[in-house]
Amino acid sequence: MWQTETVDLDAYFARTGASASSSLTELHEAHVRAIPFENIDVMLGRVPSLDLGDIQDKMLRSRRGGYCYEHQLLFTAVLERLGYTVARRMSRVMTGPRTHMMSIVDDHLVDVGFGAGMLHPMPLADGVVVDQAGWPHRLRREGRRWVLEKQSADGWDLRHAFEPDVDQLPVDYQAANHYVATHARSPFSRQLVVMRLEPGLSRRLVGSRLTVEHAGAEPENSQVDDLAKTLESLDIALTERELSHISSTPGTTEGANS
Repeated sequence: MWQTETVDLDAYFARTGASASSSLTELHEAHVRAIPFENIDVMLGRVPSLDLGDIQDKMLRSRRGGYCYEHQLLFTAVLERLGYTVARRMSRVMTGPRTHMMSIVDDHLVDVGFGAGMLHPMPLADGVVVDQAGWPHRLRREGRRWVLEKQSADGWDLRHAFEPDVDQLPVDYQAANHYVATHARSPFSRQLVVMRLEPGLSRRLVGSRLTVEHAGAEPENSQVDDLAKTLESLDIALTERELSHISSTPGTTEGANS
């Protein structure tokens, strides 16, 4: 059902630098650090394919990334091939619809596709705080659901919430993927979004605004003049035609808030 048998582990390990002997935490960090979060296909007028073969061609054999469904479908298939038991789930981002794909593995929240968010898995323990690349995150239990929050200067900000015992099927992600890629209210249908996370450093390109944030410091914002150079710095390579198309869309020529 999840095409796990088609995963090219050699290509995955070559892209991420991880190995079959890496721990869950090491696999999670290696994935996030190696593969960008981005919605470029949507900006090119495409609904991203969730076929695992297409995801691997894009994310392992090209200098491209993807958004949550692509990241999580690839990562969870890798985990299953390595012998992990995976529960694929969906969460509600802030107050929006339930559209974000995440997973539960060994009683941990596994979430390699939440933008510049989680570097490591989070144990499902009420009130637990985990340093995520320099930014504290915590999980709270609210009845049947778990709430993920990120610490800010004003307190704890909601990231997303999920119920760990609600099963999902591939068709659930297909429907959510179509909504996220095409609906006028989706933040990913209106503006270019590229995010990278590594220890102590978060980089976010939203529209034409680049935000660089070091842990413990104020974010630095700048307007992007050379999109090709900026994407290159974020480890994304596009063809001239793709770059021209994206550069001409409103979502990249006008600044926008994430």
